[in-house]
Amino acid sequence: MTGYDARMVGNPPELERGTGVPAHVQIERWLLDSISSGDMEPGDRLPGERELAGRLGVSRMTLRQALATLERDGVLVRMPGRAGGAFVAEPRADRDLTGLAGFTEQMRRAHLRAGARILTAATVPAPAAVAAALEVAPGSAVHEVARVRSAGRSPVALERSFFPALPGFLAHDLSGSLYALLADGYGLAPRTAVEHLDPVIAGPAEAAELGVGPGAPLMRVERTAYAADGTPVEHAHDLFRPDRVRITVRSGVT
Repeated sequence: MTGYDARMVGNPPELERGTGVPAHVQIERWLLDSISSGDMEPGDRLPGERELAGRLGVSRMTLRQALATLERDGVLVRMPGRAGGAFVAEPRADRDLTGLAGFTEQMRRAHLRAGARILTAATVPAPAAVAAALEVAPGSAVHEVARVRSAGRSPVALERSFFPALPGFLAHDLSGSLYALLADGYGLAPRTAVEHLDPVIAGPAEAAELGVGPGAPLMRVERTAYAADGTPVEHAHDLFRPDRVRITVRSGVT
C-alpha cells in the first residue's frame, strides 16, 4: 500500500450546501472522480478520518457514511490497525460464465496478469459426487488440483478441480491454463459446461488463502465441463471474492 495523494489532501472540494445533494453523496462523487481520473490509484491510502473530515468541513459520521458506501461497492478497502485505513481497491475483474474461456484467458482479455499458486496436485480416490460428475466409479483414481488464483497482485479465487486420471497430467506445468493443457495435451478441449452459483461464507482455511476475514462473503461456482463428444473432463468448485471479481452471464431470447 502506498501513501495518500498530497494533491488530493491539499485541494479538497468545497461541498455545496442547500442543493438537495447530501454531503456524503458529494464526497462519494469526489472520491470516485479522483480515482477515475487517475489522481488516486489502487493501493493509495486516504488520509485519516479526522484529517479528511476536517478538510472537508463535515462530521466524521458524514465521512464514514461516504466511506462505508464506497467500501460496500468495492471501491475502497478499509483495514484496521495503526497501519490500516481506507485504501483504493484494485478494480474488479469480470468472470464471464457465458462462454467457456478459462480464468487465465479471461484475465488476459482484461489486460490483467493471471497468477496461480498450487496448493494440491495429487491423484486421489474420487469422492462420490466427483465420481458421479466425471462418470467413473466411486473411489476410482482422479487428479485433484487446487490453486489460489490472482489477478494483478491480489488473490481473487480458490479453485479446486478434479480431472480424469489422464497419464502424465500432473507432470505438466499446472500454473497456467489447465483447459489449454486438456486441449493441447489430450485432445479434450472443454466445449460445454453446467455451472451452479451459490453465495457462501469463508471458513478459516479459505479466508487465509484468499486474504479475507473468516465469515466474509464468497461466491461458489460448481462446474462440470464436457468435451465435444460429451465426455466429462473436469468437475470443479471455485470460490470467488465478490469484492474482486464480478461474475457475468449473458442471456438472450430463444
